[in-house]
Amino acid sequence: MIDPAPQISRRRFLVAMSVAGALPTLAAAEIEDTGRKTDMERVSFGNRDITLAANLHVPADFDPEHSYPALVLATPGSSVKEQIGAIYAEKLAQRGFVALTFDPSYQGESTGNPRDLEDPAARAEDIRCAVDYLMTRSFVAEDSVGLLGICAGGGYAVHAALTEHRFKAIGTVVANDIGGAFRRMLPDVQQALEEVGTQRTAEARGAAPRRDPWIPDSRKEAEEAGIADPEVFEAIEFYRESRYRHPNSTNRLHFTSYGHLLSFDAFHLVPELLTQPLQVIVGGRRGATGQYEAGQRLFDLSPAAEKDFFVIEGAGHYDMYYKAEYVDPAIDRLAAFYARHLDA
Repeated sequence: MIDPAPQISRRRFLVAMSVAGALPTLAAAEIEDTGRKTDMERVSFGNRDITLAANLHVPADFDPEHSYPALVLATPGSSVKEQIGAIYAEKLAQRGFVALTFDPSYQGESTGNPRDLEDPAARAEDIRCAVDYLMTRSFVAEDSVGLLGICAGGGYAVHAALTEHRFKAIGTVVANDIGGAFRRMLPDVQQALEEVGTQRTAEARGAAPRRDPWIPDSRKEAEEAGIADPEVFEAIEFYRESRYRHPNSTNRLHFTSYGHLLSFDAFHLVPELLTQPLQVIVGGRRGATGQYEAGQRLFDLSPAAEKDFFVIEGAGHYDMYYKAEYVDPAIDRLAAFYARHLDA
């Protein structure tokens, strides 16, 4: 077993990465916004033998006979569709876009076993299958589909878009490459991989799945573990101790996920394959999540003829999830970007 000190370090990193997406459910009326409200349809679509649960946000004056530009949202690792995805989808629907947010395979209301698995390959295929689904809706303009990735979802979005060119424009907010971050921050990558093998053997022989917390379940638990990073507490406040908490998000990671995550590199083929217009948005307040540095790397690697790097001054990683004073400028930038490239 990995000893307690590395476990604390790993948990601390996971919080900082915000790949947890631990727990908020918001009705449309609860989302912080002063604009008009929109409508939402609960839908589902398939990824091979997995059924993905999704919410389709549409403008308030939606007319199914009209043709709309559409967006697929890829959200932080293990987050559910009612969390950050709902906030951004709602706001973008207010700007006239159809916006689809979904629970990833193995998580939330979506099916798939083992539960709480975080598999970059499955996440990328979820995104591609989301486009397949949109192509079945008559009100979606076929050549006007964009992609938005947030936090680890930003890395997954970029990875999917390398070969999924039905996406005509790619946006990211506090994006990160979860694989590179894990390799950098885990105290002992080789030990972790040994543990993954040991755990897979145990589970193959009938042992119970090992499911570790993504983040401390409370501020008290983090304090008792000796964690002092302020971003950790910002994550706990958002995910675990606020109205954004959601029962469909377990705050648990199937341990064998590390075998998938540690070999993943979201950005390595960007110079060769990411040709779509790119909008990168980062928070100006840097921290342990490395969102600013990852966004800068993505921007620098991109060969796109049109790309933009936009800094929301004063915003930290978690501020960009839900605080209107930071989210709204990001929405303004994204809406203008998508409007230029998704002319329905």
